Amino acid sequence: MPLPKYIVRLTAEERTELEELIRTGKRAASVIVHARILLKADAGDGGPGWDDERIAEAVECGASTVYRVRQAFVEEGLPAALFRKKPTGRQYRKLDGAQEAHLIALACGAPPEGRATWTLRLLADRLVELEVVDSISPECVRTTLKKRFFEGSCGAPQAGWRQ
Repeated sequence: MPLPKYIVRLTAEERTELEELIRTGKRAASVIVHARILLKADAGDGGPGWDDERIAEAVECGASTVYRVRQAFVEEGLPAALFRKKPTGRQYRKLDGAQEAHLIALACGAPPEGRATWTLRLLADRLVELEVVDSISPECVRTTLKKRFFEGSCGAPQAGWRQ
């Protein structure tokens, strides 16, 4: 099934703004590329109305980029087509204070039977086994211990921490 075609029709003001943006060259390269795409895709009066493959070749980008810029312009307007959206999601911490305290207490304690030291994987598996967390990666254990490790509570980090 072919992708829907997004027809770009620029107003005279938009065309002037894009031409000025390209001429000055004082924007990010991606913004200039998107401006060039829109000018070449313009099917309005005075616009060349090129197809996606021809634009991609002329602007030296992928056809999917041309498609996404067309789509953003038609659905959301000029600013959305020119500028990338800022990430809105926030990375939340995997462990709260009580869970971190449990991890540090576990790391300060004696390692499992038959082991000389705790490994990051052993600590992660033990936290899941004790139902402190549903799941946790050894990398999350490492970063938590690196940021919060001991702070004088049971000594300096061991040199033998392994994944």
